[in-house]
Amino acid sequence: MSTPDVDHPLQPGERVPNIVLDAISRDGKISLDDFRGHSPLLIGLFRGLHCPFCRRYVAAMAQLNPALREKGVQSLAVVNTPVERARLYFRYHPIRDLLAASDPVRASHRAFGLPIVEFTEHETDWPHKLGMDVVTTLRVDRPGELPEPMNPYDAGELLIKKDGYEIMEADQQVSLAGRMQLVGHFLLDREGVVRWSFTEVEDAGGNVCRALNPDELMSAASEIGH
Repeated sequence: MSTPDVDHPLQPGERVPNIVLDAISRDGKISLDDFRGHSPLLIGLFRGLHCPFCRRYVAAMAQLNPALREKGVQSLAVVNTPVERARLYFRYHPIRDLLAASDPVRASHRAFGLPIVEFTEHETDWPHKLGMDVVTTLRVDRPGELPEPMNPYDAGELLIKKDGYEIMEADQQVSLAGRMQLVGHFLLDREGVVRWSFTEVEDAGGNVCRALNPDELMSAASEIGH
C-alpha cells in the first residue's frame, strides 16, 4: 500500500499514515496500525546498517527500550537495509526485545517527511543540498569513541574503521552516492499523532549524525505513556 509523501518532517499534532514493513526481529510484517489504539510508539527511521551512526542509534534505542516500556511506550527501529541482510547483522548483534523493520525503498522516511540531502562542493540549500564546506564546520561528539568532536564525515570514517563492518552487495544497493537520507525519531501517542520528534532536519544541519537527548525523550514519554 502506498503512503503519501510530505514535504516537511511531521510535527507535533500531525497524524502519521499507516506503514507496513517487513519485520527483521521476527517473521511477518509490522504496521503502524498494530499500535494505534493500543500504545504510544517511539519510531526511529534510520539509514541502512552500513551507516555507523545508525548502528549506534539502533543500539541506543535498545538500551532505552526497557525504560520506555515502563512508561507504556513501545519502540520500533526502521532501517533501509534489505531484510535478509539486516537479519544476518542482528543475528550477530542482537537487539533484545526491540522490534525492528526493513524499509529499503524508504517509504517510511518519505511518509514522515525526511528528505534526502545531496552533498555539493559549496552550494547549500538545506535540507536538500549541503556543501562540504559547511559539513567540515559541523561537529559530532561521541565521548569514548571519538578522540574529540569531529565533523560528520571524518567521524564516520573513523567509526567505520573501528567497527570493521563488512559492506555487502545488499548494503551497496541502498547506499546513496553523493547523497544521504536524513533520519529521525518520532514519538507517537496511542492514536498515531506525533507528540515529540528529533530529526537531522532540525537546526539547519546541526543535528546531522547527532544522537537525541535521552532526558528530553523520557520527559515527553512520561506525558503520553500509560
